[in-house]
Amino acid sequence: MPLVTISDTSSNTSAASRAPLLGPSATLIYDDWYPALRTDKLRAGKLVTAMLLDIPLVLGRLKSGKLFAMRDSCPHRGIPLSVGWFDGERVTCRYHGWEFEPCGGQCQLIPSLSSYDNLDATRIHASAYPCEERDGHAWVYIPAPGSGKAATPARAVPELAKFGTRYRSAHLAADLPCNVDHGIIGLMDPAHGPFVHQAWWWRTRASIREKTKKFEPIPEGFRMAAHAPSGNSAPYKLLGVYGQPVETTIDFVLPNRRTETIRCGDKWFSSLTTVTPVTSSTCRIDVIAAWNVFYSVPFVTPIAKFFGAKFVKQDQDTMIQQAEGLKHNPSLMLIDDADKPAKWYFALKQARLETPAGTAPKHPMDGPVDLHWRS
Repeated sequence: MPLVTISDTSSNTSAASRAPLLGPSATLIYDDWYPALRTDKLRAGKLVTAMLLDIPLVLGRLKSGKLFAMRDSCPHRGIPLSVGWFDGERVTCRYHGWEFEPCGGQCQLIPSLSSYDNLDATRIHASAYPCEERDGHAWVYIPAPGSGKAATPARAVPELAKFGTRYRSAHLAADLPCNVDHGIIGLMDPAHGPFVHQAWWWRTRASIREKTKKFEPIPEGFRMAAHAPSGNSAPYKLLGVYGQPVETTIDFVLPNRRTETIRCGDKWFSSLTTVTPVTSSTCRIDVIAAWNVFYSVPFVTPIAKFFGAKFVKQDQDTMIQQAEGLKHNPSLMLIDDADKPAKWYFALKQARLETPAGTAPKHPMDGPVDLHWRS
């Protein structure tokens, strides 16, 4: 069943003949890495809960420093493991004292077994998921339902690109009351800036101008090819103080990742933004950024976080307002060219969902293409 029905809204198509775009399905993509939480929440002997793709998780850090993620449910009677105990090596269920090695989920001890029992406790496993730390995120690999406890990640753990060892970094997050599809197409929408992000330090309606950008296919995604950044955005203008050409590249890759890299000689800014499905109807946006631009400027990190938080809050407020309208299941549409990235996203997602494992999904782009819009 298709994720969406996309309407043709080219100038020679009447409104009466347009097919509506149905509300995007919240079909979830498995067999991939998702950021569960920030690792500064994981302290010795502490269990922390999170939700990913409608799966309740409990996470922690072993004495060795390694992270783990388990389904927050004891396989015995279903009580959350997070209400139990963690000594830095084993997670103990509060109900009957069953003990588990948390990285693989193997049961190590069932206290109630007597000398008359021949049950091998080590053959019992709680659900555990691969978990790795990158850029302050605890990334968890969520296999497809039914794939078994021994699922091996087929993809690399995402990591923010950096171009040197001397840099500053910051993280921002916001919860969105919409499914992941709405969150992602909002993330990649190039036309909302002058309206959602109106501010003296960004752009205004009066700054709208026509733009042409070249896009090209990349594996499981697409790239806005290297180009001079928008001249009507104040932050980009600041880079002019370095007296060198400024160039930015933006990628989107399934299931949920937008990366942006800005280079100005040996100065750089890099960001990784993810829209993660928490449940089938809610998601969370995380932005992790690193930079060496204005490295010596006092208070640059708190200043960047202040304005970045305002930027993310504007998106969050808009998605909250949109959620009110979506409650009534309206007909929706996508247009060319400003909505073409959203169309590619839905096509890429559909192809991945329908393509057997081990086979490269068909890409919706045949090659590079120029898109035109005003923003």
